[in-house]
Amino acid sequence: MLAAERYEKILQIVNDRGSVRVSELSELCGVTEETIRRDLDRLEQSGRLRRSHGGAVSVKDIRAEIPYAEREITRADEKKRIAQAALSDVGAYDRILLDASSTAWYLASILPDMPLTVLTNSIKIAVALSGKEKIEVISTGGMLAPRSLSYVGPLAERTLDVYHVGKAFLSCKGVHLQRGLSESNELQGRVKQKMIEIADRVVLLADSSKFGAQAFTRVAGLDEVDAIVTDRGLSAETEEGLKELGIDTRIV
Repeated sequence: MLAAERYEKILQIVNDRGSVRVSELSELCGVTEETIRRDLDRLEQSGRLRRSHGGAVSVKDIRAEIPYAEREITRADEKKRIAQAALSDVGAYDRILLDASSTAWYLASILPDMPLTVLTNSIKIAVALSGKEKIEVISTGGMLAPRSLSYVGPLAERTLDVYHVGKAFLSCKGVHLQRGLSESNELQGRVKQKMIEIADRVVLLADSSKFGAQAFTRVAGLDEVDAIVTDRGLSAETEEGLKELGIDTRIV
């Protein structure tokens, strides 16, 4: 079976079932699990499926949010490295914003207990920071999006409108060189638009699988992003495109 034929078979299985494990795909395609993992990485980079812990999930309905528990373990090593690199951008007495992405949660979990104000729409982040006495946490409130454990909707947007932060650390579902940042649905997209509007500096925390993908709702152009932190899986072509756009890009 040629690689292209194997890719199509994998996609058909994933889309039919919704999710599938590496071991099953290895047996069905007659190749090693290592080969399947490489195939899944390539298919994820092209936005045709999403990796999960031990397998892959369908993105047939691009508007659906991936449950937080699944996002938390997907590409966890890359997200942790990205969060560690972004930590150097946070200083005492800063006012920062963290969105409800799993990468921002990893950043929140390693923030030292120092004088800091954190504005967030994430329940997980608010809980993670609750034990750090010197950090002031402000939650937006709003309508609960249960899959992402985040607040969205008009109340969340109005809350963001009354604040100003020095830095916003956020992620998104897709990053495209020409079409910019995109999100899984309009409610999430509108909240992130507000986050970008109220920040002096926007730092995008996006693992390499997000690049080249286009989700349902456009959030912003890349010209509204000041810095990007990503992982070593970023393609040379995309890295060059970001350089041409003049975006400070750190690859970790």
